[in-house]
Order: sequence, then C-alpha cells, then structure tokens
Amino acid sequence: MSDPVRPWLAGKDQTGSDERPRPEADRPWLTVVGIGDGGLSSLTGEALDAIDRAGTIFGGERHLAMLGETRAETILWDKPFTAALDRLRARAGTPTVVLATGDPMWFGVGATLARHVGPGEMRVLPAPSAFSLAAAKLGWPIQMTACLTVHGRPVDQLSRHLFPAERLLILSENAGSPREIARLLTSRGFGQSRLVVLEHLGGERETIRETLAAGYDIEDGADLNLVAVECVAGRAATPRPIVAGLPDDAFVHDGKMTKRTLRALAIAALEPMPGALLWDVGAGAGSIAVEWLRAAPRARAVAIEPKPERCAMIAENAATLGVPELLLVEGQAPEAYAGLEVPDAIFIGGGLSDGVFEEAWNALKPGGRMVAHAVTLESEAILIDLHGRLGGELMRIAIDRAETVGPFRGFKPAMPVVHWHLSKPHPRPQASPGQAG
Repeated sequence: MSDPVRPWLAGKDQTGSDERPRPEADRPWLTVVGIGDGGLSSLTGEALDAIDRAGTIFGGERHLAMLGETRAETILWDKPFTAALDRLRARAGTPTVVLATGDPMWFGVGATLARHVGPGEMRVLPAPSAFSLAAAKLGWPIQMTACLTVHGRPVDQLSRHLFPAERLLILSENAGSPREIARLLTSRGFGQSRLVVLEHLGGERETIRETLAAGYDIEDGADLNLVAVECVAGRAATPRPIVAGLPDDAFVHDGKMTKRTLRALAIAALEPMPGALLWDVGAGAGSIAVEWLRAAPRARAVAIEPKPERCAMIAENAATLGVPELLLVEGQAPEAYAGLEVPDAIFIGGGLSDGVFEEAWNALKPGGRMVAHAVTLESEAILIDLHGRLGGELMRIAIDRAETVGPFRGFKPAMPVVHWHLSKPHPRPQASPGQAG
C-alpha cells in the first residue's frame, strides 16, 4: 500500500512529476508548520504542500527527523536564536518552512518570528497545542485552566498561580521539570497536589503518569512533557491574592519598606496595565515592584536600590512571590537610570531629591504615572514644591493602629506619610506654519 505522505517529501506532485511547484507571487515566503508527536501523518494537505514547496526547512532535531527523505535543505534550529534568525532572513523571498511543536503561536517560535518577520511574509499552520491535547485527555475545560510554561523560565514564577482548587497545565523545560515543579509545590505548602505527567501526547510513545507533589516518585522520562496540577493547599500554604496590599510579613525586609495600606494606595495610583514598565526607585524590599508585577499580565518592573543587602532581599521576595523576572539594578539614582527602557510608571519611595525626581520625570512617557512618598521634613518640602509647580494630588496620611497598653488598648500613631501622584501631560501639538495663532 502506498504512503500518501511520501510524494510530498520526495519533491513530487501528486501526478508523480519530479518538478517542484514554483512559489506563487502572492504566497508568503515563510510558512511556520506546527507538528505534533504523530509526525507527518497528522499534518493537513496544506502543511504537506508547504513542506513540498520549501527550498529550506528549519527545525529542531526531533522535527527534522520526522521528515525522512526530502530534497529541501534542512537546517537545525539551534541557539543562539539571533544566529538562526539571520540564516532564516537570508532566505527571504524563497519558499521556506520552519517546523515547530504544536501551536507555534502559543509559547512557540511563531510568536517570536512574528516580531521579526512582516505579517505579509509569514503564514502559520498550527497543530493542536500540548495544552489542548492534555485538556482533552484529562477532561479539563481549557478556558478554566491556567496554561503556563517553564521552558526557558524560572520555576519560581509558578508561585503566583498557586491557589486552592486551581488547575494548571505547565509546559516543561526538560525531563527534570516535573520533579522541580513538585519540589516547588511542596515548599509552598501544596504538597498534596495531584500531578499528572503527560509525555509525547498524540504520538505512539504517549505516556501518562500520576503522583502527589510531596511524594513525587516518577522517574525522569522524556524531555517532551507537560505537567498537569490540581492544586491542594495544606495547612502550611499561604496563597497570596493578586490584589495589591499583601501582608507586610509576606516580604523579607529590614523595616524600610512601603507598608501594606500605603502600598495598596500607591499601586492603585500607579495603575498597573498589561505589558507596562515600572521603575521602583529606592526599592528597599522591592514590595512595590513585586506587587506591580503580580497585578497585571506581562507587566515589567525595574527595582533600583543602592544597598547590596536590600538587593538580596528584593531578589528573595521576587522569587518567593512568583515574579523572578523582576529586573534588579544595584545602584544610586539618578545615575542608575542610564540605559534603562523608558517607563510607563515610576514610584519614588526612598532617596527623594530634586535630581532623583527631575531625571525620572524627564524619562517618564507622556501619560505615564508618577507616585512619590515622603516621611522626612526635607522630602516633604520637595513634594510640596513639586505639587505647587506641577499639580497632581497631594495628601498626608496618618494611620493609628490599636495596640495593647498594659491591661487596656490604645491607638499608636505611625509616622505620617505624604503621598503625591500625577500623570505626565502629553505635549501640546504644535501649530502648522500656516495656522493662525
């Protein structure tokens, strides 16, 4: 019985001709083909046709091994990415295929290529993602499941997704990832969580194994795997909400930090948004930057702190609270601003001076949010002056907390804090030369 896949791979059309079809003028030169563990037999005719037309095929070692015989030049998609990208761009205008696992636009190479190749130059032919295949096996509604990855990312980032009864699907980095995930769950008090390790989904070597995080007893298997987690919180678990205002004891600190109530106010005024960048100047324990990152998907933050011991605290807090992507700059403002990406929001909580503010204000994007706190008379005077010149909202906040006084209770005042926030105005459009004033 003939193999219906072979004519495409051998460079022949369905009539048996050896002549390759010529690329069409209106067809993108680059096709990203998602391929599952089932190999070529799982591909659509359109995907097979793209492979047949290709003069060059890029892919990982596993992907290229699935091709068998082909007349196309095959190139191993290797690291660093920039080198492979240069080789790919050199083939612009000629039919080229990149093979990728599953859905290339979901934690895949397709999303990366889209940032470097114009939309008219590339098309994507996805296969079912590992998330879809796993959800189908487990009977989990995918829209109610957190789909995550630790491929090229720290396992610590999973901490912010640990909630009672939450379901997680996690793409692994390699065969050791399931064990690392189990170790993290156990350390966070989620040791009784059910783990399912799914390998080679959709292929002949498909394997599904199950265990508990605390008693993880599965031997390392295939690098190509996904971990499904049903979160069970034990007594030692301390799940942290994403809303701003975590308890002060959630952070390692030396007392120099923005306390819970004022932190919640500051985060609200900073207005975290997806993908937005924050500078946390004089970061202390990093509590503002950490809460900013937890508050919005894909949010980014830079913590600027001159003291090494506090930088160590910031790094520990970022890892523990699930935001290891926090960028830490050990240095003194404003000199530490040099080379940083332009921010969408800035918080100045320590070391406030005219120079620290002015250079931060100049760097802030139009429409960006500025928040500053002051506790000393000198820094208060700076904020009062800035409010007079630039406007915004200025308030003095005094908080009294009930404490025991002998056999009674009384309110003990904390140091008052001056809070100032404002948005940077957009520049006024300039009148055209012929326009009347």
